[in-house]
Amino acid sequence: MLYKKSISAVALFAAAVFVSGCGSKPGGEQPQSTESAIKVTVATAGNTSITSAITAAGQVEAVQTANISTRVMGYITKVYVNVGDAVKQGQLLFTVNSTDIQAKRAQADAAIAQAEAALTNAQKDYDRFTALYKQQSATAKELDNVTQQYNSTKAAVEAAKQQRNEVTAQLQYTDVTAPFSGLVTQKIMDAGNMATPGMPVLALEQSGNLQVSASIPETQIAGIKQGGDALVTIKSANKTFMGKITQISPSSQFTGGQYIVKISLPGEAENGLYAGMYVNVSVPSAKPSINTDATNNNILVPGGCIFYKDELAGLYTIGQNKQAMLRWVRLGKTYGGKIEVLSGLDKDEPFIVSADGRLYNGAPVQVK
Repeated sequence: MLYKKSISAVALFAAAVFVSGCGSKPGGEQPQSTESAIKVTVATAGNTSITSAITAAGQVEAVQTANISTRVMGYITKVYVNVGDAVKQGQLLFTVNSTDIQAKRAQADAAIAQAEAALTNAQKDYDRFTALYKQQSATAKELDNVTQQYNSTKAAVEAAKQQRNEVTAQLQYTDVTAPFSGLVTQKIMDAGNMATPGMPVLALEQSGNLQVSASIPETQIAGIKQGGDALVTIKSANKTFMGKITQISPSSQFTGGQYIVKISLPGEAENGLYAGMYVNVSVPSAKPSINTDATNNNILVPGGCIFYKDELAGLYTIGQNKQAMLRWVRLGKTYGGKIEVLSGLDKDEPFIVSADGRLYNGAPVQVK
């Protein structure tokens, strides 16, 4: 009885295994995932003729900047602005102690009063001796002496007035005002510090008017032309726009062999930008050289299909099973909106340019 039950159990187990085996696909292939495929746009890598471009690093800066100082020496009595304040042209920024200058002005006023009193007496003597000379009651020598005294006194009055003008001009430098409207970017000294001629107290930048300053080496400056276009990329602000070359420095004597190039920014691009931001500049060469050598594999891909992880750069290709495959690549120069791939991607190999969803390694994809 027990022997018959054992045979029946074995038979049932064998039948179950047979049925399970019939349900599998030939070759042991697993059923396809039910995950929906991500629609992607694909391009094919190939040799590309490259128009030479000049690339350089630069910074955003204000078109007009000024270090505000004073022409007189004295203690700063008060600073009326702080960093970040917007000021208008002619607005009072800081004052310098002017007690000694005011004393000199008082001395100048007293000297003028004394000289004018002497001039009044000299005028009377001159008028009197002129009348006496006409009446032949005074000699020509006496008239000459009085005339000389009168002219000397009149010159003394003029000298005293010019001295007061000089003191008044110095007094104006004790109340320092903004030369143009802008933003205070630095506050170097506070009240109580000694202000000396030429030493900046504040730094002022013109607001709402920015430009890019880039350094071009002497080997490439011949390819830069004033009025030409320049592609400006600011990674920190996630902005890319086209600017115009407005100024090219004709000398590199004080810039370490680099020629400074100024690039204007379109008005709408200045929103969210701050002076000091680092930028990358790409300028098409005025004398472009086209690479037509087929043995030199210059593969360009759109910059938008490259993603970065730490110090690595990669893009996605499509595997035989229609799945996204992550491929790490080594990048070269940037040409406009495209990046050169030096290694990691072969000629005629398809790669994903854009996707309708988030890609990951092994994600099912469908070409549009």
